[in-house]
Amino acid sequence: MISHENGRLGENIAAEFYEANGYTIVCRNYRAGHNEIDIIAENKHGIALAEVKTRTKSELLKKYGSAKSAVNIPKQQRLIDAAQTYLRENNPLKKQPRMDVIEIYLTDEGKLLKLNYIRNAFGVRGDKH
Repeated sequence: MISHENGRLGENIAAEFYEANGYTIVCRNYRAGHNEIDIIAENKHGIALAEVKTRTKSELLKKYGSAKSAVNIPKQQRLIDAAQTYLRENNPLKKQPRMDVIEIYLTDEGKLLKLNYIRNAFGVRGDKH
């Protein structure tokens, strides 16, 4: 599978994960200028703004390392900038936001090997699922 297809598949798996855990997907691939948030999901407790990183067990993993390692400090800042724009425009109830990272690992054939959910990846809060 090519990288773009893997990325889309990973985002679909992550969206299903949120929905299975009581969230409603409110936006996918939200853009604020050149910045993008892959998934924005809400539940009664807050808003999850998620970066989804997908890797296969072969070449991408060897070449680029773990999925979460791709969410470095500059990438985090771009995500935070996009999140601030989204929240200014789309959070009238002032729900508590958080930034999640979801790592999706696939076989070379596109089958899910592992989903690693990193809740509140850029900080620590006592927020609920």
